Amino acid sequence: MEPMLPAEAERSLDDVTFELVREASMLAGRVHPIVQEAIGALVRSMNCYYSNLIEGHDTHPRDIDRALAQDFSVEPRKRALQLEAVAHIDVQRRIDLGDDPQDWPASRIYAEWLHRAFCEKLPDELLWVENPDTGERLRVVPGELRQREVMVGRHLPPEADDLPRFLARFEEAYNPARLNQMRQVESVGAIHHRLLWIHPFLDGNGRVTRLMSHALFKRLGIGTSLWSVSRGLARDAQRYKALLAVADGPRRGDRDGRGALTQAGLVEFCDFFLRTCVDQVRYMASILEPQELLRRIEAYADDEAHAGRLPKGAFPILREALLTGELSRGEAGRLTGYQERKGREVVASLLAKGLLVATTPSHKSAVRLGFPIDVVERWFPRLYPVGLS
Repeated sequence: MEPMLPAEAERSLDDVTFELVREASMLAGRVHPIVQEAIGALVRSMNCYYSNLIEGHDTHPRDIDRALAQDFSVEPRKRALQLEAVAHIDVQRRIDLGDDPQDWPASRIYAEWLHRAFCEKLPDELLWVENPDTGERLRVVPGELRQREVMVGRHLPPEADDLPRFLARFEEAYNPARLNQMRQVESVGAIHHRLLWIHPFLDGNGRVTRLMSHALFKRLGIGTSLWSVSRGLARDAQRYKALLAVADGPRRGDRDGRGALTQAGLVEFCDFFLRTCVDQVRYMASILEPQELLRRIEAYADDEAHAGRLPKGAFPILREALLTGELSRGEAGRLTGYQERKGREVVASLLAKGLLVATTPSHKSAVRLGFPIDVVERWFPRLYPVGLS
């Protein structure tokens, strides 16, 4: 499995690593913390959609939205994928809220927690894998290392009996006490590849690895609920999988490091991974730029008002909710410019459409901005493939 990291003398990743730290730090200050929490819920759904899509599980964003409201399809396969989406979102929510184990994410115990937390909420039909050669069906046990040998494409991962030894080396190599902060950031791509190379679980390794990457960035202070690398990996899935395979390859000669695996291939994958992260941070920064976001919200409110689907006077409320995080219902009503009764009607309409969300169940509670699936394409262009939201 060596090398575990790009060589110390390898400087080609310095610029992109620095760029990621810089761009991610600026993104965190784009929106009010209360609004960030609401956008985070939207990004978790997006991350789930793209991470599952990489595995060939295409769940429509509207079906994910319905599942989060406990509205499940009667069609068995669609319902199973909805439950899978809810399980993925719940694990990332726990990571975002700090409700995950305190262990360093690049560790066996954390990987087992991710797998268990994800798989224990899956329907039974998604907890079986089939041997393509023999037709034998094998049950996936949440949080349990695989007990069988597997083949992943052309890659033959370590034998099951050797998994503890490989995972121990994995933990040792990526122990944060051994690496400065920039090397820790640089290492996330290598961690991503090497865990997939080990393939510790019978199934679910891709989702576990991408969630681990999310958790690592959060622990390193550059990951937030506002962005996800999975969108970028899914949008270039062919290259993502090709470069994973390249980094699986053996050493290419005396100038290709000193381990059994290719140093050049690992660097190439890490460069792609970090550049994909930068691209996703920049994309989210562009759609969260306050003035541009306000312009899109205003255009949407105007169009909806002209069509008779939204009352006039809605935009000032939406603007204030974006800028201040939350506001009282009385204040929201006054912003419409109408008399008290009419102002309350505008607020009630926005609540009914999910454009405002009550902060508590009380009918007198403050309100904050909501992000229903119906506005995603207008407010956050290209978050999903065109036409899906």
